Amino acid sequence: MLTCQEQALEEVTVGENENIECWLTDMDGVLVHENQPIPGASELINRWVDTSKRFLVLTNNSIYTPRDLAARLHASGLEVPEENLWTSALATAEFLKDQLKNSSSPGRAFVIGEAGLTTALHEAGLILTDTNPDYVVLGETRTYSFGTITKAIRLILDGARFIATNPDVTGPSAEGPIPATGAIAALITAATDRVPYIVGKPNPMMFRSAMNKIDAHSETTGMIGDRMDTDIIAGIEAGLTTVLVLSGITQREDISRYPFRPSQVLNSVADLINTV
Repeated sequence: MLTCQEQALEEVTVGENENIECWLTDMDGVLVHENQPIPGASELINRWVDTSKRFLVLTNNSIYTPRDLAARLHASGLEVPEENLWTSALATAEFLKDQLKNSSSPGRAFVIGEAGLTTALHEAGLILTDTNPDYVVLGETRTYSFGTITKAIRLILDGARFIATNPDVTGPSAEGPIPATGAIAALITAATDRVPYIVGKPNPMMFRSAMNKIDAHSETTGMIGDRMDTDIIAGIEAGLTTVLVLSGITQREDISRYPFRPSQVLNSVADLINTV
């Protein structure tokens, strides 16, 4: 049986979100699951595109460029324009660009990651190098090597600032979970006693950079996510209207474990289509 608070969260009617001018949404568990579109996801994206609604699809995955990610979503049955994709790699690049805006020279970064991260940093004006870098930037890759991790540790001990794209400790694969950015960051921290600044969710920094991209304001922006511990808490801290969907990680019985609540709880994005 639903509590009174849960019942109130469930009652989403047409027009309830009419004051929301912009939307941010997580990808995995909200729009797609194991490379298959979640029912209602395509219709919601199409509605936003057809009505010229400002929106971004967010992901902590830093491997892919927006163009690559748009192609992967297309293969899954979702048509998301590449300009409507915002990754932790792009957010990290924007963060470093802002940090360096008063610098007299381009920033220098030693990067562990793939094309999504290296391309974003390059386009932000950073020089990618392993010689006297200002930053060590750690992102997602399927080819973490002992050599590059050792190099990162030594550069950080020599004074490079430690940045990570996201805190996720594992990622999915066909064979099961694999180590991800957060796990490698923990290894480097143990060897250097330096904790990275993490840009991706649940840091609300990622949401703020996304809102800057589409000229959104927190009072009129909604965030859709499937995880209380990343999407919802970051949305709340960024001052957004938050919508938890139960099509991914967090289930209804999990909500009571957290000391905060989303603005709305829905079974999936299919329940949102007629309210936006």
